[in-house]
Amino acid sequence: MMKKNIVLGVTGGIASYKAVTLTSQLIKAGYNVKVIMTENATQFVTPLTFQVMSRNTVYTDTFIEPNPEKIAHIEVADWADLMIIAPTTANTISKMATGIADNMLTSVYLATSAPVWVAPAMNVHMYQHPAIIRQINQLFEDGIRFIEPSEGILACGYVGKGRLEEPEKIVANIDGFFSKEQTLAGKNVLVTAGPTIEAIDPVRFLTNRSTGKMGFAIANEAASLGANVTLVTSVKNLAVDERIEVITIQSAEDMYKAVTQRSETMDIIIKAAAVADYTPDAYRPHKIKKSNDDKEAFHFIRTTDILKTLGQNKPQGQLLIGFAAESQDVEKNARLKLEDKNLDMVVANDISRQDTGFGVDTNQVTLITANDMKKLPLVTKEETALLIWKAIIALPLIEVK
Repeated sequence: MMKKNIVLGVTGGIASYKAVTLTSQLIKAGYNVKVIMTENATQFVTPLTFQVMSRNTVYTDTFIEPNPEKIAHIEVADWADLMIIAPTTANTISKMATGIADNMLTSVYLATSAPVWVAPAMNVHMYQHPAIIRQINQLFEDGIRFIEPSEGILACGYVGKGRLEEPEKIVANIDGFFSKEQTLAGKNVLVTAGPTIEAIDPVRFLTNRSTGKMGFAIANEAASLGANVTLVTSVKNLAVDERIEVITIQSAEDMYKAVTQRSETMDIIIKAAAVADYTPDAYRPHKIKKSNDDKEAFHFIRTTDILKTLGQNKPQGQLLIGFAAESQDVEKNARLKLEDKNLDMVVANDISRQDTGFGVDTNQVTLITANDMKKLPLVTKEETALLIWKAIIALPLIEVK
């Protein structure tokens, strides 16, 4: 593997001394490292220390331009294969979330197209403050990956969550990120995610509790494994890999058209969306008023079964994966779906549980094929997505690199 370029941002906290060790370990692991320090960070560790450890220029000021032919913060932003800010203070997290670029570090953050990781380190009460939680959630929606702080005795004397993760673990995460095999390179993958929205009138609509988190995690993981990914969804507030083609829809009919128009060219289709089974018989162009007159009532009609349509028209060699969100008889209902829809695998989960239902960040699913059943552990939806892909890649119909 060619050496990867790491931009390491260091902000003004006592944990910045750990960033020296992190720099050293990244260099030993074979990475190229360029360090950017905020002004406050230089109060804890000198730039010379990082220069010696990284064997590169250390950047501390946006307006210092050593090469007149290049703009420093743009050059560094373009150079990066990965940007990681460790430690990240509450101040810098807030600047990143609101788009403030008043120093070299935040300017590079806004200018880079590389993945960005944040490793917070601060007092436990600061980390739990509603303002910081709000900014962290915003960065997460923007696609920033967080390396969660660990618990222990903090520099301020408190005991709790807020310690910068150890450099060894950060390096291990970076190694894992870059060593991921592109097992889906060249494969065309279509994923559906989230709910459908069935309009009744200009005010009202019918939908469901799906948030799209699981489907987005599956699509993002497929992109990281090298696939050409198309995501069909109604969800607009979740982070999506920039390599993914996103098709925005609303209704079940919209999704049906978007999926069937592209299905024949797909190697793998994963239907993770929660599609409405019924839709109003007609859209009312004006708001329906309260009335005792039954003529104002509306009726439902069945939507087209997208998954069954795909199963009936599945090209040879295509893998078709469905989801079964069940509240009772989970395995039984999932097996019926596997057979009825002509699927290669069903991902079944019990939505009656608080830790695996809609809107939560964890999941525990059971993977069911014609000849096998495997229950996965309770983990995050991102980890679940990786385990699902490992199982799909192991299916006999798919040839991987």
